[in-house]
Order: sequence, then structure tokens, then C-alpha cells
Amino acid sequence: MTDTAARRVTVVGMDGRRLSDAARHSLGECRIVAGAARHLDAVADLVAPGAELLPLGGLAPALDRIAAATAPAAVLASGDPGFFGIVRALRERGLDPDVHPAVSSVAAAFARAGLPWDDAVVLSAHGRAESGRSARRALAAALAHPKAAVLTAPGTAGPEAFVGPLLRAGRTVYVAQRLAAPDESVVEAGPADADRTDWAHPNVVLAVDPGRAVAPAMAWMPGHQGAPDGWALPEDAFEHRASMVTKPEVRAFALARLAPRPGTVVWDVGACSGSVAVECARFGAHAVAFEQNAEDCARIRANALAHGVHVDVREGRLPEAFPEAPGATGPGGALAPDAVFLGGGDDRVAAEALRRFRPERVVAALASVDRVATVHAQLTGAGYRVEGTQLQASRLAPLPNGSLRLAAANPVTLLCGTAAPDDP
Repeated sequence: MTDTAARRVTVVGMDGRRLSDAARHSLGECRIVAGAARHLDAVADLVAPGAELLPLGGLAPALDRIAAATAPAAVLASGDPGFFGIVRALRERGLDPDVHPAVSSVAAAFARAGLPWDDAVVLSAHGRAESGRSARRALAAALAHPKAAVLTAPGTAGPEAFVGPLLRAGRTVYVAQRLAAPDESVVEAGPADADRTDWAHPNVVLAVDPGRAVAPAMAWMPGHQGAPDGWALPEDAFEHRASMVTKPEVRAFALARLAPRPGTVVWDVGACSGSVAVECARFGAHAVAFEQNAEDCARIRANALAHGVHVDVREGRLPEAFPEAPGATGPGGALAPDAVFLGGGDDRVAAEALRRFRPERVVAALASVDRVATVHAQLTGAGYRVEGTQLQASRLAPLPNGSLRLAAANPVTLLCGTAAPDDP
């Protein structure tokens, strides 16, 4: 590690309060100072006469200039520059900066809302290549978690991409705008704000499940808790109708192929008890369950509640209940899927899911051998790489004399389709 005194790049976090004596001293020695115009104005009386002031209109050219300089340089940034901030970009250029952090915008936003945030997941919608995809991933994670903070970006990843869907999901939503600036504003969004587009930047969006605004203290890891304690739960872990529940052995294989995780959207089509949707939600995915039976929809909600997760339940006949368009959100705010589990529905339902949404991964559980060739042809015809596995589990069961036997379950064929890596 380079000695602090020998470092030639200083990063100063700013949150509207007086800078530390160490930060002020470093700024006075720098020959180049880069930052947003408002930050440069705020330190004008601390910078040495003749120092070059470098506005951060374009980040890459400014960082290249600093990396090439031999004189001491400073970079001004909002909040904590080591938290989704400029420190990472400097390290990527081989620099070892001396960092003077301020209060992060996420900490400040939760403080303004009067909420603890050790149980919050923090998400960034700043995408280097495609902000729309970053926004979609952040929204999926925010919908799946009871408390989230989203660092937004102007354009397709602004608050307008989050406020409406989060409100429709029953979240309490705050938009903290221009924190620590004279025109700071923290708004609790209401229905009239769902389509608002005039938010001031920079800003942070907070989303809180009202029933879990103050969760038990996080004992060891903030935010998402990682993989659940166990998965492929037994049938009796779910309310179900007449054994209409995906069996644990089948569910374990399906979960391995669906790959649920934070930032992904998984659809459970023909969900019945919703066991697959619930298990995907336990891994941190945003799960959407499609089911036409009203009583089963109630069971899905009860199962989600029992396991402490959120499942977006869509009641209606399929494929009519699917959103119309394959974009980020469809009517009613349904996010298009990364992965689809076809546990129910006929061949027409499978065909519509493939045609409209082109999920990256598809798993079809088929009890009828007659449908295997049809669904296989649908997947291959749509350009998926397809593998098939028949699962026929036999479980230990007691005999009256105290010995054991193997009780066979009905066989199920799983067809797994994976889109080609270059498939848009």
C-alpha cells in the first residue's frame, strides 16, 4: 500500500458540511482539481492560486488527464466516493487515492425518512453500457426486497422508471433529490407522482414495504441475506389443492436451471400453489405467478406470506393474462421475464411466452409424454438450445413390519431451453 503522504490523487467527498482540516489542506496543495461545477464553486477559496479547475463534463477524459498528471490532483464527489463512486474508476486506472469521505447519499436519504437501513438492499441503476438494462435489473431487485435504495441516473434510469411500478406493488416510495444542496427535497411519492418526469438530479429512490418498514436487526450481513437456508422444500411447506404442487425433486432441478437471484425476473406460469415462484423469491428474484384459479391465487399469496417473500400474483386465463409487449414492463407493471417455468398451461401458452418475451431460460415440466415432442419442437424452433431429463424419484417409506420400501412418484420430463449468448 502506498503511504498516504506519497499519494498524488486526493478524493474529497462533499455533503454540504464543512470539509475536514485534512481535506482542506490537501486541496490547498493540489495543482489540478476536478469536479462538478457546483463542487468547484464550493471550494474556490480553498484551492491554490493558479490551480487548474477541471469540470467533470465527461468523466473519462478528466480521469485520463488526472492519471497522466505528475502534479498533485484532487477529485471532488458527492457523498462517499468509495460507495458506487469515483474511487473505483481511479483504482481501475492504477491510481491509489487518498480518500476523505462524506455521508453517502443513501445514508442521508434514509436519515431524512427516519428509517434504519441495515436491512436495505442498495442498488445502482448507473449502467456503463445500457442504462435501461441496469434500471430493469434494479427494479426487479427492489420489487423482491422489502426495503431498497436505488441510485438513479438521468434518462431511462431516472425515478420515473421506478416510482410507478413500486407504488403499484404497494411500496412506500420516497424520492430524495439534490441532498445537501440548498434546494434539497425529499418527497413521499403518491399516485399523482407515478408518471412524473421532472425529478431533480442527483437523487435516490427509497422503496419500503409498509408492513416491514423496521425489520429485525441484521445480525451479520446488510441487505440481501444470500441463499436461503434450504430449498426444494417438502410439499407440506406449501398450501396446495389435491397434491397440485411441484414435487421437491422436480423443483430442485428446475431451480438449478432457472437460476433465480437478485436482479432477475422469474415467471411461474400455471403456478397452482406457487411453490416454484416462492422458492425463486427466496433466492432474491422478483417472482411473478400466473394462475387462473382464484382459490389457487389466494394460496400463492398465503404461501408467499408464510415464507416471508413477495410474489406478484397475476390472476387470469392464459395466455390472455400475459402482458402484450416484450419491453421492460407491460400493462399493470409486469416485468418481462429472464426465466420462465412452465408448470401449467397448454402448448399455446408455451408458444406465446416464447414468442412475446424471449426469456433467456425456459423450463417446462411435463407429466404427459405426448407433449414432450411438441414443446421440444417449440423451443428448438424458437432458437433455444434444449436439453431434456426425465425425473422419476422414489422415496423411502415405512412398511407395516418396520422395514423400508421405495415408493415411486410419477415421472416428470423437464425440458430446459437456453437462449444463445448473442440472442438479443
